[in-house]
Amino acid sequence: MMLSRRHIRVKVMQTLYAFKGSESDDLSKDQKFLLFSIDNMFNLYLLIMSLLIEVQKRAENDLQKKQNKHLPTKEDKDPNRKFINNQLLKLLKSNTSLNEAFEAHKISNWELDGEYVDVIFKEILASDLYQDYMSTRVSDFKEDKDFIVDIFKEVIAPNDKLYDYLEDKNLTWLDDLPTVNTTILKMLRKVKNTAPERYFVPKLYKDHEDKQFAIDLFRKTLLNRTAINKEIEEKTKNWDADRIANVDYVLLQMAISELKNFPSIPVKVTINEYLEISKEYSTPKSSIFINGILDKLVKEYESSGTLKKVGRGLM
Repeated sequence: MMLSRRHIRVKVMQTLYAFKGSESDDLSKDQKFLLFSIDNMFNLYLLIMSLLIEVQKRAENDLQKKQNKHLPTKEDKDPNRKFINNQLLKLLKSNTSLNEAFEAHKISNWELDGEYVDVIFKEILASDLYQDYMSTRVSDFKEDKDFIVDIFKEVIAPNDKLYDYLEDKNLTWLDDLPTVNTTILKMLRKVKNTAPERYFVPKLYKDHEDKQFAIDLFRKTLLNRTAINKEIEEKTKNWDADRIANVDYVLLQMAISELKNFPSIPVKVTINEYLEISKEYSTPKSSIFINGILDKLVKEYESSGTLKKVGRGLM
């Protein structure tokens, strides 16, 4: 599973932030955009997984060229094939589910943008990790796996050129990248050579409830915007409205909507989630501001009995 509830909240925040309509508008277009931008995260996952496979193919071609040279050296004739035969890369390359997913999602970027495969390949060759790995000619699955995990962590994930490329392709991917890279890293660390066929095609949502949560949070925040904004205005009378960061306004709208419309989510969870998101996406003082307002509102809801929470661990 790739998406946490926090990532879902971030996606909803981005869609609400971009929303320019009014409550009476048909929301289906924007809801589609929300779900599309979440689904697109899976494309990013596939793109990076396919990069690993392409790097292996690139190494194979490189070796082929050297052997076909007019005057091949001794090393060219009898090369160290350890990287090409890396068992984890071979496992990825031959995985039917993964290849079907590439096809279904039309992941063929590296055919056109092969120079990025070259960039990564050259960085791998120049790394100490590669030198150490290639100092012997044989390896077991564990050594092969550890090498790919390290290469992913040290060379691929932090690569600036790859980062710029992804930003050009799709702006929302930059927010998805940390989540996708973490998913890939966990997956590579845990993989066994007997991994089931579907192992490399993780589910985007934990379950149907999570997808529904994304839709409900988006719709309920938008449909009650006027009433929610009134509540925010009452609590921010001595604040200059123009000074409140737009992101903070959206986060407050979402938090209030969540407090009121999602009885099974504990108050503490809601508040903590929006404080964490504000630390990442808004101004340094945002979390203090948001916390202050939500704290006042929760106390009011409690004393008036309008906070209807069910289940355990409510506060």
